[in-house]
Amino acid sequence: MAITSANQLELLQTAEAVAREKMIDPGLVIEAMEESLARAAKSRYGAEMDIRVHIDRKTGRAKFTRVRTVVEESELENYQSEFTVEQAKEYMDSPEVGQEFIEEVPPVEMGRIAAQSAKQVILQKVREAERDRQYEEFKDRAGSIINGLVKREEYGNVIVDVGAGEAILRRNEKIGRESYRPNDRIRVYIKDVRREQRGPQIFLSRTAPEFMAELFKMEVPEIYDGIIEIKAVARDPGSRAKIAVISYDGSIDPVGACVGMRGSRVQAVVNELQGEKIDIIPWNEDQPTFLVNALQPAEVSKVVLDEEAGKIEVVVPEEQLSLAIGRRGQNVRLASQLTGLDIDIMTEEQESSRRQAEFELRTKLFMDNLDLDEFFAQLLVSEGFTNLEEVAYVEVGELLVIDGVDEATAGELQARARDVLEAQNKAALDAARALGVEDSLIEFEGLTPQMIEALANDDVKTLEDFATCADWELAGGWTTENGERVKDDGTLEPFDLSLEDAQKMIMTARVLLGWVDPAELEAQNAESEEGHDEVEEEAEA
Repeated sequence: MAITSANQLELLQTAEAVAREKMIDPGLVIEAMEESLARAAKSRYGAEMDIRVHIDRKTGRAKFTRVRTVVEESELENYQSEFTVEQAKEYMDSPEVGQEFIEEVPPVEMGRIAAQSAKQVILQKVREAERDRQYEEFKDRAGSIINGLVKREEYGNVIVDVGAGEAILRRNEKIGRESYRPNDRIRVYIKDVRREQRGPQIFLSRTAPEFMAELFKMEVPEIYDGIIEIKAVARDPGSRAKIAVISYDGSIDPVGACVGMRGSRVQAVVNELQGEKIDIIPWNEDQPTFLVNALQPAEVSKVVLDEEAGKIEVVVPEEQLSLAIGRRGQNVRLASQLTGLDIDIMTEEQESSRRQAEFELRTKLFMDNLDLDEFFAQLLVSEGFTNLEEVAYVEVGELLVIDGVDEATAGELQARARDVLEAQNKAALDAARALGVEDSLIEFEGLTPQMIEALANDDVKTLEDFATCADWELAGGWTTENGERVKDDGTLEPFDLSLEDAQKMIMTARVLLGWVDPAELEAQNAESEEGHDEVEEEAEA
């Protein structure tokens, strides 16, 4: 094909047609044409030459030019596209390094191979422009719902046509045993959009909790308007879900608004989610109250919250136990996800038995160690004393509130408790030393003699051993095996060591050993404090 003999406007018409079909900028198509023509010209004039092509955006005329750049003599490498200042004087009046000499060259005749190559370049450029357009269109739509058309199914994954491209609904993102046929309409949640080499990858989901939240936003105008807010969602996809809502308008009931007239609003969401049962819960900033709501339809007798451990104990009547736990633990699991708390459920009888056992155990502790009679030991337990440390180091005034305790008696109690603790500490250190524990670990700040003995029994005997421990090995944690959560007991877990404190202690040990830069420890502590402050601010808000 000869450019000179072709209808020059045909280039512009072709560019316009391709751009319109692919919904991209016509300028990108013309740039691709320019690059392909330049490549064809290089195959005619020589690959070493710097041949450039410019297509006039109005007339369609293609102008072919050869460019040579002025360089230092020592930097001259390509004689076809570069020349020295002396050589340039033949063509230019006062050449300087960096200037370009441009001369027009005759258009080329494009043979079959060159035309095929040009076509490939244009197609590649068009594909790249199309991918960029898809990514720009969908990157800001992540977190929203979109309607698509099923194209095909591959190994359980569904490929969905979303208008400007294809998206993938993975097998584990489908509800239950959903199956789709080509051309089925499908409503999905855009979970993630990533830019990858083969083009933008759009990942869809129907199991994400956010999908349910977005469905409610579409069905309930008050949520869309911000009058009602969805605070938390927990789902067992295809089976059951809980959603916590709050109203910022005292005249509007958030639960009633989400249910709708005769359940019309919630039923529309249920139908979309293949019959998933939905409990709509009123959100409350008071965690125990919120938990009581979250465990609906079960009735709760009492709630005991341990804020430091992030755990909560729930006491229910005997006849409500199975309802509170739910089938295969579903109700309590969803309530735990909704509130973000570990929930222990027990009956009133179990709670009473456990408290009685604890009372007797603490009474015996004080009787055996402080040489007290049963009545006096029970008085201590009734006043809330749980261990010897509390008796030994509490303010004397807290002991004086107990009937029959004067200053002399309080002093004697504290002296006995301290003597016992010192004896226990000495015994623990002697046992640890007998097991081979080094002074570097004994002198490490933050470890009690009992902790050191526990570490020694777990073969942690030096500061180096301690520094190589993982935080969960000390504080305990949870792992998932075969889809089930399994508890890992930590060496220092009986001493109520938190995961955060374990991390700090291990990092401190590494700093002392010179393994870690002290600046890293400071940065970690600052980050931890910042995260703690953010949590407190959120709680206050």
